[in-house]
Amino acid sequence: MTAVTQKIEGILSNKITGLQLPVFRKIAPLVKRYDAIDLAGGVPDFSAPACIKEAAIKAIQEGCNQYALMQGNEELRTEISKKIYKKHGVHYNPETEITVCCGATEAMAATLLAILNPGDEVIIIEPAFTIYGPDVELFGGKPVYVSLTFPDFRINKKEIESAITNKTKAIIFNSPHNPTGRIFDQEEVDSIVDICKRYNLLVITDEIYDEICFDNRPLPRIWLQPEMENQVIAINGFSKTYSVTGWRLGYIIAPDWLTEGIRMAHNYLTISSPAPLQQGIIQGVTAPVAYYEDLRKDYTERRNYLTNAFRNIGIPFLKSQGGYFLLADFSYLGWKNDVEFVKELIAKLGVAAVPLSGFYHIYSAESVWLRFAFCKKLSTLRDAVERLQGIEKLRKI
Repeated sequence: MTAVTQKIEGILSNKITGLQLPVFRKIAPLVKRYDAIDLAGGVPDFSAPACIKEAAIKAIQEGCNQYALMQGNEELRTEISKKIYKKHGVHYNPETEITVCCGATEAMAATLLAILNPGDEVIIIEPAFTIYGPDVELFGGKPVYVSLTFPDFRINKKEIESAITNKTKAIIFNSPHNPTGRIFDQEEVDSIVDICKRYNLLVITDEIYDEICFDNRPLPRIWLQPEMENQVIAINGFSKTYSVTGWRLGYIIAPDWLTEGIRMAHNYLTISSPAPLQQGIIQGVTAPVAYYEDLRKDYTERRNYLTNAFRNIGIPFLKSQGGYFLLADFSYLGWKNDVEFVKELIAKLGVAAVPLSGFYHIYSAESVWLRFAFCKKLSTLRDAVERLQGIEKLRKI
């Protein structure tokens, strides 16, 4: 076509025109333009385990190139079930309670599509991963935002209770938490459980970072709490644990009556997940305990390197308890707008991070908190720290 395309008013749905891309999508072009070190996106710059890659390649070469089962590879679901039982002593039926999806992102979409009717409300605890709110809106629901306390980012039970109406259907819960790096403690988890029991709400728990916990800190899980097994939909995946963010493989654990609906939604969203990659990731799920010990050791080393460097430079931070993100506070430099500060950080020092405001639907605080991803080689982190030594160049006062 050579004709100039013209916008036709009213063609795009209101759901789409009312959304905006997350802020890190807007940062990406700046990273490339200034050849910045990218500590913004949660994308490892090191390779996935060789055994996983080799298993996927072997599956392709041996003809595993057609549609997988809608509910996911049978062996993979069985191994997920075995891993959970071995670690937690709880059995989930791989035939009726575990579904493999195209990443935790599609898992969340399938879950919300399965449970929401028009006007249903979902409580989102913010700062929150950027897909939660838009997904709720896309599937006809209404996101209701409740903020963690600032600046310690704890759950405020009273605020959540005050947000509940007769239309509230679910709470989205995420721990280890993106973007703060917090692992919500037992008291905070108990508060969510108490609310859900009293108001008969579902909990959708996103546990994508569950294998990356620091300092032997326990990870209280909603689905392990007494009498909650019928009210929890647990979402997890393989991207973070096995450094395969591009494989787009995740899974959902839910009671059979919920799984039936979720699988229906999943079927009409994507039909199934990539067959050879499912075959490959089995090598990860069946990895020995030593793999996970080494994973935590390696990420602890990266976290400690970055936190020690920030401490030496004089940058305040919130110590990460889990996941692979670190929040740092640059408000002391006199800036009021974190997006503008990030642009300067990229342009002047060549380091990219994500502004905390991008994880809120409305951000009114005049503070500059940035999220740094440390899922990088130590050499990458060293180069970034060297550049951050010049942070005083960005001081406004």
